Amino acid sequence: MNKFRKNNRHSIRMKGYDYSKAGVYYITICTQNRKCLFGDIINGEMQLNDTGSVVVDEWMKIPGTQQGIELEEWVVMPNHFHGIIIFTESVGAIHESPLPMTQKQRRNMGLPKLIGRFKMLSSKKINEIRQTPGVKLWQRNYWEHIIRNNDELINIREYIRNNPRKWSSDQNKGN
Repeated sequence: MNKFRKNNRHSIRMKGYDYSKAGVYYITICTQNRKCLFGDIINGEMQLNDTGSVVVDEWMKIPGTQQGIELEEWVVMPNHFHGIIIFTESVGAIHESPLPMTQKQRRNMGLPKLIGRFKMLSSKKINEIRQTPGVKLWQRNYWEHIIRNNDELINIREYIRNNPRKWSSDQNKGN
């Protein structure tokens, strides 16, 4: 077997888990090659530039895409984004919906589809600002964690809040 096969990727998703059901998720999305595009950390605080503001705008639009979605703690960093997203109700898996689908069913997206849409829309707008049409902004995938209890939620909130203050010691700062 060729270990360099292009499609030999393993999934980041928890096997057997339904990402369309109600739940709390912590996500991290990194820029391509960890390139610092969204602003700078000054005195332990993130100072967004125009492209960082686009990331905020697109993130804040997510609850308006469908019912049952809430945003929790989040932060834009120079080369990545952390956020907690809550599905307050099951959105139903699109591929399991009977055909024909209603407009409402078509709009309902589980976590992977929602993050894909966020990445696509923010990339498009940022590439317009930078005059770099078609340039890849985000890394191919994202990191996710299913938050299972209140202690985890508290710890992850704290991590997100403190992330800008710890930027100077970040091993993956990029360029």
